[in-house]
Amino acid sequence: MKRVVISCVLLAMLGVACSQGASDGPTATPMGSEGRCGDGVCDGPEDATRCPQDCDADALSVSREEATYQVINPASGARLHVRVLYPQAWDGEVLPALVLVPGGTGDSSDFLDQLDRTQAIADGGFVLVLFDPDGRGLSEGSEDQNGYVHQDGLAAVIRFAATLPEVDEEQIGLVSWSYGVTMAAGALARHDDLPVRFYIDWEGPANRDDTGGCGEDAVGHLQGHPCDDEDFWREREASTLIMQIWVPYLRLQSERDHAQPDNDHALLMIANATAEQYGGHGHAPWTRLNDLTPNTVYDVANPPPMIPEGDDRDVGALVVINAHELLALAW
Repeated sequence: MKRVVISCVLLAMLGVACSQGASDGPTATPMGSEGRCGDGVCDGPEDATRCPQDCDADALSVSREEATYQVINPASGARLHVRVLYPQAWDGEVLPALVLVPGGTGDSSDFLDQLDRTQAIADGGFVLVLFDPDGRGLSEGSEDQNGYVHQDGLAAVIRFAATLPEVDEEQIGLVSWSYGVTMAAGALARHDDLPVRFYIDWEGPANRDDTGGCGEDAVGHLQGHPCDDEDFWREREASTLIMQIWVPYLRLQSERDHAQPDNDHALLMIANATAEQYGGHGHAPWTRLNDLTPNTVYDVANPPPMIPEGDDRDVGALVVINAHELLALAW
């Protein structure tokens, strides 16, 4: 697959079209100038060797830190905007990758607006893959509120990440923030062949009680949507989707959730992901809440301690530490 992608890039630089069948993976092309040598922009696969007229020393430095692409969402046909970030000291070696899923109705700008923190994750030894879901940011398509269309788009982005020559296709992790849990859990549940080694979820809401305001005191950006619309919620309840994932799952949860009035949703997510042999309802080969004992299900009436307030401010550092630990797991 990597040979095909590299060949396509080289052909694109020569002005020759290159396409792959659906069975070969997602369609991806460099964005912006689309990697055209001589257009005055150093982007995508261009560098000082391939295209010296566009890439002086300063431009080369920028291109090594970030590249942009388009990935087609097979469910909608929309071209999704994808950014790839590298460690600042990257020497071109093959690295593990993290695909980051934004919270709420966010896009890649959520991470770029806090570039120092995002870059720190990359500097922890990862290629970072950021994207704009359908209808958001620079992507085509329509807003899907993290339903099946968005989940299929994320699956295409993950498959694309595995084709990057700088990425170790056997060391890809998925990380979501807040409501991004629904898109991430859905992609893993509905595409169980994705090349994902593990999944990290930061404070994701569990179901319509959280995101739809259907539960007492619960809040969420989908409030106002009918709570009895089963067709709508079937696509958007992470607590149900998480029962069908088959990769290690880590939940990061602080004492005071960023949106919900309690942490019951964290315990529900752990219980539904954990395999039945450990008292759960799911299939994940390994689960853990924060740094507690793996494969443990908790009683809502007697919850365990969460990450103390203040210690959870640098989520990126927690992601780096736990991602390396999860990559070391044998499963």
